[in-house]
Amino acid sequence: MQAKLQVLSPLVPVREVAFLRFCKQLGEGLWAVVDVSMDGLGMEQGLAVASTTANMKCRRLPSGCVVQDTPSGFCKVTWVEHTVYDESSVHQLYRPLLRSGLALGAGRWLATLQRQYDCLDVLMPKQDSSDAMLEGSRSLLRLAERMMDNFCAGVSASSAEWSKLDDVTGSIGEDVRIMARRSVDEPGVPAGVVLCAATSVWMLVTPKRLFNFLCNEKTRAEWDILSKGGPMQEVTKIYKGQQNGNAVSLLKAPNTHQDSSILILQETCTDASGSMVVYTPVDIPAMRRVMGGEGDPASIMLLPSGFAILPGGPSMSGDDGHKTCGSLLTVAFQILGNRQPTGKLTVESVQTVDSLISCTINRIKTALRCDA
Repeated sequence: MQAKLQVLSPLVPVREVAFLRFCKQLGEGLWAVVDVSMDGLGMEQGLAVASTTANMKCRRLPSGCVVQDTPSGFCKVTWVEHTVYDESSVHQLYRPLLRSGLALGAGRWLATLQRQYDCLDVLMPKQDSSDAMLEGSRSLLRLAERMMDNFCAGVSASSAEWSKLDDVTGSIGEDVRIMARRSVDEPGVPAGVVLCAATSVWMLVTPKRLFNFLCNEKTRAEWDILSKGGPMQEVTKIYKGQQNGNAVSLLKAPNTHQDSSILILQETCTDASGSMVVYTPVDIPAMRRVMGGEGDPASIMLLPSGFAILPGGPSMSGDDGHKTCGSLLTVAFQILGNRQPTGKLTVESVQTVDSLISCTINRIKTALRCDA
């Protein structure tokens, strides 16, 4: 199998790891799933790849989980993670995070597993839910999942998928990565040249406070130009688990006429390993069909932007557990730089998305009073 171990940031290289997975039932109600990197192994029929310099920057030593059934109907999961990585290839901002174990450690795997379970539980049939309502919720969640995948692919894009625009970035800061790719007949993505700009900054604010601020539709106008100077109106919301921070919402900008054709699809998710707030404009007629269980979510065009929040700072850990004196905020915007897939990008379009990033970061710092 091949997977990407990554911290969602444009400053940290995506670490592609090829590994073997072994699954075995150890006894009655007891299972184990173990992975190990296969660097240096040569196997036929394309089951393995030879080691490369890039692959050797991250190796997964025997890691995995033991799942044990319990009389209560729940299960006990014990996770062990053992990863070796080359720290010299990691940006200075993210080294404390990786050293703490929060980035690629067992805690992150367990938090992700719990969040995924909560989401699946939401989709289970309920006695008070009609088939049409359940199908509409499923369609909205599938659309949000595709939005999140699109966003993550843009932020942590590899050079095989995107092209770096060194020739048109001009005076843009070195920590702002500008990438572009051509979208031709790509399902759910507008045709043209897609431009993505992303950067990561450290802020003197707790991850929880930063996440709550970005999620709050009442204060959204303090950072989002799409809010048109007022609070967003929540049209619908589906919670994806027991934590209120995990949800998919449809928002409408204030003072928007009833015949306006645009809503904002947003997903927020949070757990012990980090948080995300991702959103994209969507077409109202198409969303009505999807929510009614009639439309195909794959037909809706998405070009998401958003934030990833990770704990970060000089005091990353202590004797009593993980501590933090700040947050690592990744900001990414995707826009259509040219509606023709064969067209060229202008310096103005690159400067526009770069200005959007810097303006948004400054607005957030001002609102939270963390300019220093």
